[in-house]
Amino acid sequence: MAKEVIVTADKVKNKKTVVKIVKRSLLILLVFLLILYIVLQIIYNEGRFTVTLDSNKTLESGLAIFDSLNNGHGKRKLEAEPMKFMDNISYKSIPANIDKEAEGRHNGNNYIAYTFFVENQGKEVLNYTYEVIVDDVIKHVDEAIRIRIYRNGEYVTYAKRNRLDGKPENKPTPTEPFKSIKESSETIIYEKVENFKPDDLDRITVVIWLEGDDPDCTDPLIGGEMKMHMVITEIHIEQNKE
Repeated sequence: MAKEVIVTADKVKNKKTVVKIVKRSLLILLVFLLILYIVLQIIYNEGRFTVTLDSNKTLESGLAIFDSLNNGHGKRKLEAEPMKFMDNISYKSIPANIDKEAEGRHNGNNYIAYTFFVENQGKEVLNYTYEVIVDDVIKHVDEAIRIRIYRNGEYVTYAKRNRLDGKPENKPTPTEPFKSIKESSETIIYEKVENFKPDDLDRITVVIWLEGDDPDCTDPLIGGEMKMHMVITEIHIEQNKE
């Protein structure tokens, strides 16, 4: 009888140990999931589209970016307002005067719109580049995304090449294909502005939407997401010294 009691006590002790280990494991897992959730919230709620000035730190930068003419104080980073949900629309839904209707954030029905300014506040002529870099794509939604960039009233609409034939997307309207740069595979748009003189001011509007008339805009894209940002980089021009 005594032996039987001892065995039973050992079983109870082992059971308590297992329960304790399970509780600790669940607590560790809960903490890990909480940390992961916080990290993902920071990453995905920081803003779906940002504009950053990447100046050459070895020089005194003359380039400035800002999103209001009433406040020309340059900033390092500008942020567009994210959209929690974006349904597909036609390019015809984009207002004809969208680049002139407002400054800063002016999203519309199912499209992101952001207007900002680039100014040479220095004393030397310079060049600058702007590039759009993709941070993340979910469910291949980039197949039907359109990015239209206005610069002083003139615009170019960019899109990913047609998935089937690899040609520039021409439906419903012709587009400039996303870039394919070996050194930076995430860069999809790269343009250079030259001979930017002191006091020159560029007005830039970025419009992003999901083109419903794109042949690749199909049901599998539902629930997709695309995060990207733009980088403005000053290029110093070597001056001839005589």
